[in-house]
Amino acid sequence: MRERLHTVIFGTSTRAGKNFDLVLLFIILASVLIVLLESMPSMRARYGEELSIAEWGFTIVFSIEYLIRIWISPKPLRYIISFWGIIDIVSIIPTFISPFITGSHSLAAIRALRLLRIYRILKLSRFTSESQMLLQSLRASYYRIMVFMFFVVMMMILAGTAMYVIEGGENGFESIPASIYWAIVTTTTVGYGDITPTTGLGKILSSIMMILGYVIIAVPTGLISVEIAKQRGHVINDNECDACGHDNPSGSVYCNQCGKEMTNT
Repeated sequence: MRERLHTVIFGTSTRAGKNFDLVLLFIILASVLIVLLESMPSMRARYGEELSIAEWGFTIVFSIEYLIRIWISPKPLRYIISFWGIIDIVSIIPTFISPFITGSHSLAAIRALRLLRIYRILKLSRFTSESQMLLQSLRASYYRIMVFMFFVVMMMILAGTAMYVIEGGENGFESIPASIYWAIVTTTTVGYGDITPTTGLGKILSSIMMILGYVIIAVPTGLISVEIAKQRGHVINDNECDACGHDNPSGSVYCNQCGKEMTNT
């Protein structure tokens, strides 16, 4: 029985295992929904008792599941101190301590982290390989992105300082950190509007910062896109033209620089 339960609960290679995880997924969603509804004063005042009963029911189910996982684990301690083991126990503790500590019940929403099990259910191998490609691209672009981010930070500091000098505290730019906050908000095109320039020069600088915001978004996107293309093999220039010496993508029949036929494809 322990081996059978281990296959069902810890694995998704069988139909029973997939069904178990799907049922568990819906139970977690329902339990999170209960916590969210209970946080609403109107729902708590009208259905407080029903929501409390439902939450305790979910907590009992999760507690039984946690104990079963410990029982069927070949190495129970390894499961208990694992990431999922910690998430499992943390997701049920708040309900048990809620009668003694006010407000701790809301921490039960942490069980939403268990929804990550969906990646085990669906076995998204295609998306997993794509995520690995994205991770490799980020690693390859790491230093260029960091250098770019350094210049972005320097630009925010310079722009914030300039706006502090131009506008001053009477227009909301009370300090350089507050002005840097404005620069970041403006450049990211969020524009909360809590601090706005009033002088002509300040508005010109603000316009420049908003335009630069699009550039800031485009640059790292281009860096990562190039690396992704290299991972896919679309722009791997390892085929040199004998006529002009230009590097062409692997498999090219004609040089994309001079048009001569490639001898080594």
